[in-house]
Amino acid sequence: MLRKLLILFLLLVLCTATTLAAKIITLPKPTKSGMVSLEESIDKRRSEREYRTNDLSQDQLSQVLWAAQGITDSSFGFRTAPSAGALYPLKIYVIKKDGVFRYLPDGHRLLQLSEEDKRPSLLRASLGQGFIREAPVSIVLSANFSITQATYGARAFRYVCMETGHVAENIHLQAVALGLASIPVGAFWDDVIKKVLELPDDEDPLYIIPVGYTK
Repeated sequence: MLRKLLILFLLLVLCTATTLAAKIITLPKPTKSGMVSLEESIDKRRSEREYRTNDLSQDQLSQVLWAAQGITDSSFGFRTAPSAGALYPLKIYVIKKDGVFRYLPDGHRLLQLSEEDKRPSLLRASLGQGFIREAPVSIVLSANFSITQATYGARAFRYVCMETGHVAENIHLQAVALGLASIPVGAFWDDVIKKVLELPDDEDPLYIIPVGYTK
């Protein structure tokens, strides 16, 4: 009997470890050079509202997330977008048909938070903007303002909003360079987005950025 219990315990531990490991996805290494110039990306960037349902490849998703918040200096942890005091109060969530993920800049990985397709709920929370349901990926930027407030006080709100803009522009330009399109969305019910994505109490959603192929 004791032997059977021990075996069951070991199997449970093994299954739990496998499940936890499956929730962490290491992304492909991003490339640091491309075929499209920065100037061309700036020139071609448009806010597109019609998307095909074609999935993004892991390479494409990896590149977009690296452009958003990837680490570019391993010694100090500096990232692709500037942040006041290098405090980095933003979190990046990826919403796809196979679930919700949080981007982990350290190690360039994804942490799977849910296996549910939350895009229909995201659509309803965003006043019925249909392209949010159509696009294969929506990136949600959220912020913990208290991280920046601890150092900069009242100016933290300004600094965090500025940083959100830096990150968003990186996403838009990288999307163009990959032959993709995107659109920044600020019209949504904050409390509903927080509930849908189960954001912590100290995080506020600031931006939704659908990314995909235009029709």
